Amino acid sequence: MLTNEILQALKGYAANMQKKVTFVLQEGAHEKRDELASFLSGIAGVSDNLAFEERDLGGVLRSPISFLLEADGEDTGIRFSGIPAGHEFNSLVLAFLHASGTDIKLDDSLQRMVANAQGELNFEVFISLSCHNCPDVVQALNQFALLNPNITTEMIDGGLYQDVVNERDIQGVPSVYLNGELFANGKVTAAELIDKLLEHDPSIAQAGAGEKMPLQDVTVIGGGPAGVSAAIYSARKGLKVTLIADRIGGQVKDTMDIENLISVKKTTGPELSGALQAHMNEYDVTVKEHLKVTRIDNGDIKTVVLSSGEEIDTKTVIVATGAKWRELGVPGEKENIGNGVAYCPHCDGPFFKGKDVAVIGGGNSGIEAALDLAGIVKSVNVFEFMPELKADKVLVDKAESKANVTIHKNVATKQITASNGKVDAIEYVDRETEQVHTLPLHGVFVQIGLVPNSDFLDGVVKRSRFGEIEINEKCQTSEEGIYAAGDVTTVPYKQIVISMGEGSKASLAAFEYLMTQSDRLDALYESKSNTGEQKESAVA
Repeated sequence: MLTNEILQALKGYAANMQKKVTFVLQEGAHEKRDELASFLSGIAGVSDNLAFEERDLGGVLRSPISFLLEADGEDTGIRFSGIPAGHEFNSLVLAFLHASGTDIKLDDSLQRMVANAQGELNFEVFISLSCHNCPDVVQALNQFALLNPNITTEMIDGGLYQDVVNERDIQGVPSVYLNGELFANGKVTAAELIDKLLEHDPSIAQAGAGEKMPLQDVTVIGGGPAGVSAAIYSARKGLKVTLIADRIGGQVKDTMDIENLISVKKTTGPELSGALQAHMNEYDVTVKEHLKVTRIDNGDIKTVVLSSGEEIDTKTVIVATGAKWRELGVPGEKENIGNGVAYCPHCDGPFFKGKDVAVIGGGNSGIEAALDLAGIVKSVNVFEFMPELKADKVLVDKAESKANVTIHKNVATKQITASNGKVDAIEYVDRETEQVHTLPLHGVFVQIGLVPNSDFLDGVVKRSRFGEIEINEKCQTSEEGIYAAGDVTTVPYKQIVISMGEGSKASLAAFEYLMTQSDRLDALYESKSNTGEQKESAVA
């Protein structure tokens, strides 16, 4: 498990550790304990600042294959139950590096919010070692524990604790519990964990309330292809740029295989997200990740208010918050995204060549998806909730003429099942007879519409009846100084390459606007600031 190459890399990572970190393994007997002990002692052997001990912790930990991290003899609040291999190996490495003094890469306002949380907060994260989303959650909560002594967090390998998984009826990972109660499950981001923490303890929002950044030329909202393109193009023009995102990569990060990004034969969502981050890091862009925008106050100078309470005054805004696929909300959907559950037939259809799939949704997008897939896959079963299809007749006629397309009307999807980490069937109910059917298959394409991430713009700019931001050919919205790009807009065809172009276009349009308006806006901001200072002085 620990190759010489891995050990050499760990040795390099540990070279700058500022504190001694000890892996403390609970004493006791378990068939996996020797393997875990060997694993931890092997890691500890790469540095004098790492140590491994076996100790009776008096019931603090879950089992003999549980261990905690101490930094200079103090409990960090970080626990692992199981062997953090696979995708979770990085979680362990980052945990001991952060515990030893390596900077935590959370925004300062977020760090203050987490540190401000009151009362005991004991998190449990049930994971699978093959889950590519689980480490994001584990790593975020590990950082929370290091920021606040009231917080503990435990990674639990569900495969080794089936009794607990069955007791809590856990059907997917990651599943996060707080003080024994379900806190979050399915595909959650660090930003969503922060939002849920805010719901649990609204007082922590006061940590960043009223804080302001210097005036920005461009504030980009969204960290996907459109947002990152807008930020890079703006920075290349020498503008002061801030990008706000719940996560870099956005929805792209959840796409496992990408083969239609021109000039790149094949990549994955995580790889592309990493490339977007690396490219943006080459420029002077202030990035505020794991945060959301709660509102935008209009005016010549816009004020962008963040979920942390922080405010950003800016001359222009580029909204690139994308859209999310409308979800079914049935068991097995979120848990199997990327493992048989998909939302884009153009992107993911080729990976189901010669296999049986289902399309959920009988509108135009659903029938179009079925037609696209029919030429690739073995069979397509279309499921429509209503007694009749909603798609245009010409599309329905084409679908019905395909020998490998079967249409099921007046049915409701009950659940999506999986085995060995891959979708294997769909359960659905005939709404007339109430009879439950199971259809074996390999993939499920959900096509019940897109939901633009634009609710925070209610009353700020014009939106279509579908919630998309209305833009012109220069990505201008109905509000002067506010631009929009990508999937959140009315631009047709929601594709990565199109979003990149739209983000670049929005940036160039904002720059064109600033060429004539920047001096005027600077004067307005200075006048506003002086007035504010005079009011503060008068109050004092």
